[in-house]
Amino acid sequence: MEPVRVLVVDDSALMRRIITDILQSDPDIQVVATARNGKDALDMLQRHQVDVVTLDIEMPVMTGMEVLPKILELHRLPVIILSSLTTAGANHTIQALELGAFDFIAKPSGSISLDLAKVSTELIGKVKAAANRRKDFQVKKTIPAFMNPVTHLGAPVRTAYANTSAAGKVTRIVAIGTSTGGPRALQTVLGGLPGDLNAAVVVVQHMPPGFTKSLANRLDQICSVRVHEAEHGQELETGHVYIAPGDYHMQVESSGGRFVVKLDKTPPVGGHRPAVNNLFRSVAALQGVALQAVILTGMGNDGAEGLKLIKQAGGKTISEAKETCVVYGMPKAAAETGCVDAVVPLHEVSKQIVSFLKN
Repeated sequence: MEPVRVLVVDDSALMRRIITDILQSDPDIQVVATARNGKDALDMLQRHQVDVVTLDIEMPVMTGMEVLPKILELHRLPVIILSSLTTAGANHTIQALELGAFDFIAKPSGSISLDLAKVSTELIGKVKAAANRRKDFQVKKTIPAFMNPVTHLGAPVRTAYANTSAAGKVTRIVAIGTSTGGPRALQTVLGGLPGDLNAAVVVVQHMPPGFTKSLANRLDQICSVRVHEAEHGQELETGHVYIAPGDYHMQVESSGGRFVVKLDKTPPVGGHRPAVNNLFRSVAALQGVALQAVILTGMGNDGAEGLKLIKQAGGKTISEAKETCVVYGMPKAAAETGCVDAVVPLHEVSKQIVSFLKN
């Protein structure tokens, strides 16, 4: 097989060298060119055959945010953002994912991360996953779902359920798990839910600390349901969504007839913190509440075990269909359990959630 051809874009010569060395430590990856800014990247894309682009955000001449739409429009290539662990970096990363970036890697120590090797396995894995989508695109001659332009959802329509605690006792909980491609998938699913949704929604999205706050804030701006980064001890309310903070496991516990969020830093489960399985297991153990489990796009198999437990507890289960997944890993593992009630494309997931709630 031909190696995955990568263009590395970063304004730091040292970072370009570190990223190149990490990627080329895998025999299936070849860095065919590097670029020091967005303008340079567009020039390199004219001169080289490329499968995947790794893209820094903060660069002179032309930033990553400026060049990203041009790469997607002119070259239709999957792009992996390399982002600094700052509030601004997190906000830009969420915007880049909305625009159509495939995924992102958080630089462990800021713009110049000499310890980037800490995330070498993750970087290599995401480059290969992105390349697989690029090959699909070359065969089908159509833009994959993760590259489609984001439709502006308009101002959210919110009801009393979304604005106050008037909804009363929570009797239904929807638990969602996702990873690679999740931010855009969550925008579609949560954006399709009504503000008077008669359920509380809890979400695990595999993300580092800081990024989940930016994700929650962005989703809250565009969704009719209210979206929060979850806090320890927070009581669940209907019409509200709670996203697990990066680097914290999230569980739901029953306390005095209420359902509350529990956050902890116990060891990672299956290499993840937060872990979907951790959340799903806690939800499956709750009494006196109707349950749903939803698995969206992502690498690996996190959530499959917990989905089985929710199904065994009498809950309904949904997984995203292969054709709309950025990475058909977690939904595939869920489907293989034989415990999925509905396999639906991304744009129909919110309708399926509402349908199960009504029934």
